[in-house]
Amino acid sequence: MRHRFWNTLTCCLALLIALPAPSWAAGYTQTKYPIVLVHGLFGFDSVGPVDYFYGIASALRSGGADVYVTSVSAANSTEVRGEQLLLQVKQILAATGASKVNLVGHSHGGPTSRYVASVRPDLVASVTSVGGVNKGSRVADVLIGAVPDVTYSVANAVSGLISFLSGSPTLPQNARAAATSLSTAGTAAFNSRHPQGVPASACGEGDYQVRGVYYFSWSGAQPYTNVLDASDPVLALTALAFNGAKNDGLVSSCSSHLGKVIRDDYALNHLDEVNQLIGITNLFETNPVTIYRQQANRLQGLGL
Repeated sequence: MRHRFWNTLTCCLALLIALPAPSWAAGYTQTKYPIVLVHGLFGFDSVGPVDYFYGIASALRSGGADVYVTSVSAANSTEVRGEQLLLQVKQILAATGASKVNLVGHSHGGPTSRYVASVRPDLVASVTSVGGVNKGSRVADVLIGAVPDVTYSVANAVSGLISFLSGSPTLPQNARAAATSLSTAGTAAFNSRHPQGVPASACGEGDYQVRGVYYFSWSGAQPYTNVLDASDPVLALTALAFNGAKNDGLVSSCSSHLGKVIRDDYALNHLDEVNQLIGITNLFETNPVTIYRQQANRLQGLGL
């Protein structure tokens, strides 16, 4: 009887050791290379007490990750934003002594990160695209054909204000170039120059690894998620541009695909994907902060 007890106890302990570490475990998000977060259109690193990636950087750091939040033009072409990001990546590597970074880009931050990985793959370990505009956005297509020129001037002013408030007043703003980059045609042109990780099929997966860089993506697919979130009605409206195709309010699920698709159907919208508005997201879906932590652990498992 005693022998059976100890055998059972030994088996239980072995199973516990074999199980993946829980997300709260020490070192759960401790990647080999720094994690660099890249914001999307009209984005910022932080404005006052509000972070663009709300609560995400601190949650990653709590598990051991070395995290940096970059600031590129709130509105500009993918290439201009990409060159700005490349400069900051070089600065991060110089400051940390690391040889590479793990880029995590939201929305327009997805192709912005892809640009850096394309032109300097030696500096990038992985690219994770979150709600990324990897094959264009129908919302951008509609706006390009509908908005008057004065709208771009207003958008440039708003972008300039965002950059000023976030401490980067000298970043150039070009809302028209941003809209062109995010359109279906503009993204197709960009992809012809920087195809790494982009699916060949309309809604498939792309290459998981290209020139030493790993590619991942995930996105939401529910534009309206919380009645207390003031931004949800806007995203419910913009979602109409997709004519019923699965989307997060600004990007279709298929367009978000890059490399290995983790999931494209979280019950989250485009802002929920970065834990906005200030953490008001879908109470019945995985917390977006947890998803970022899980991805950091996935990178850790790959030795990245």
